[in-house]
Amino acid sequence: MSEERHYFPGNNTPLVFFSYYENILGQREANKIICVKGGPGSGKSTFLRRIGKHFASMGEPVDHLHCSADENSLDGVVLRRRKVALIDGTSPHVTDPVTPGAVDMIVNLGEYWNEEGIAENKDEIIDLSEETSRWYRIAYNYLNAAESVYRSLEEIYSDAAEKGEIYRLVAGIIEREYGRKDISFDTGRQKKFFASAITGDGVINYLPTLLGGMNRIYVINVPAGYSNSSFMEIIAEGAVYRGLDSEAFYCSMCPEGKPEHILIPQTGTAFITVNRYHDLEPWEIPCEEGKEQEVILLDMSDYMNKAYLEKNGELIETLNEEYDILLNKCIRNLARARDTHMTIEDMYAPNMNFTEISELAVQIEKELEKIPASSIIS
Repeated sequence: MSEERHYFPGNNTPLVFFSYYENILGQREANKIICVKGGPGSGKSTFLRRIGKHFASMGEPVDHLHCSADENSLDGVVLRRRKVALIDGTSPHVTDPVTPGAVDMIVNLGEYWNEEGIAENKDEIIDLSEETSRWYRIAYNYLNAAESVYRSLEEIYSDAAEKGEIYRLVAGIIEREYGRKDISFDTGRQKKFFASAITGDGVINYLPTLLGGMNRIYVINVPAGYSNSSFMEIIAEGAVYRGLDSEAFYCSMCPEGKPEHILIPQTGTAFITVNRYHDLEPWEIPCEEGKEQEVILLDMSDYMNKAYLEKNGELIETLNEEYDILLNKCIRNLARARDTHMTIEDMYAPNMNFTEISELAVQIEKELEKIPASSIIS
């Protein structure tokens, strides 16, 4: 697997903010989980980024968990060899210790602020917080409307799909990838995240960073709105029943029921979905120098009734246009929510003692270095 990966543990969806934070690192597999608390502008993201960069500079594999409210901010860092996670434990993804002392600890950056200075802006902070919430509500209303259009596209493509041909395709892949692997009583684990997110800057995609170290990559090209969830679920179940751990990365528009990408680190195999919102050319796939990598291209339009698609071509074009309009309105309001929140951050930042927070980060880095490194977690 690649040394540094980027993805989203939560996302803006038609179900409002949707969280897979519980998948970051389990209590039994973790050596340490640090819940970072603090207000907006208190330096949580900078604190996390600093520690992640420190261990990455030592050549260790690090996962950078991005915030869907502001993709330039981090909501977490995972040190994979040390089985350590540092997580922003504040709203909307509140994370509290489950096994305090044994696994979990709290770092409270609120201990490093000037409360009197912050309190001077009390009314304005409350007003801006309410305004931020209002922009999010508007954004999610547009995203809900976009979902209705998305479902209409999904229905058309489902009716056009040559399901028998698709199942034969999947059966062949299952035979190739799992044919020599026995069913295991010790089932594999699956973690769930998002490779891309709907943000105030548009749809941000970190998929290429996840593919380093993959030996065989199936690139499945689909039209936006086409659901290949059945395809992906069969692939994922095949791995689980053969004792292989996997990572499933879900669709923003269907965060519970539509895996878009499946990674199986133990076999170095990846199945990824590309469309006009998260495209990927074969030459953009990272490949380790001197290592062979097989890229298999599959175009799902080859498994659709072209006459049916042509008959509904005008409707498909109209639905895509309407979907883009609604999605872009959602994005504009997410940007307004982000910008309003950043105004709140500007009121906190002057009241923070960032020098002492930096000293705390150095102290924690030294403590985490004492935790022995082990094999990379999946």
